[in-house]
Amino acid sequence: MPNVKLLIGFLCLFSGYVAAAPAAAEKEVAQAVDQLTQAMLHLDLKTLHALTSDKLTYGHSSGKVQDKAQFIADLETHTSAFKTLEMQNQTITLDGDTALVRNHFHALAVNSGVDVPTDIDNFQVWQKQKGKWLLIGRQAYKY
Repeated sequence: MPNVKLLIGFLCLFSGYVAAAPAAAEKEVAQAVDQLTQAMLHLDLKTLHALTSDKLTYGHSSGKVQDKAQFIADLETHTSAFKTLEMQNQTITLDGDTALVRNHFHALAVNSGVDVPTDIDNFQVWQKQKGKWLLIGRQAYKY
């Protein structure tokens, strides 16, 4: 009987560990999304570089698609900028080292000096590389 109790104890411990792993990874992805959002809002170039893959494909709701250099250059040159920016109604789906993130992009954007209220939806693909979550793909779309 003591062996059965020990076995049940290990199973409970292991199942708790397995259940906690996705929750921790989901929290890490949510933090990465928030850090990227803040970096875009406050033009933190170091963080933008750190959180995006060198192979980034960044799609806008207009259909324009940029690579990492183009995405960051638009922010750096203030071609695109934000007075306010927040991601709302976010969901995260994990599959190993890949995270699929959907959210509502609510912002007061500044495009070429003109204030543009922006409400679109986003689909982001994040991948864990060398222990860090990096944005590898993003597509915005009008809802």
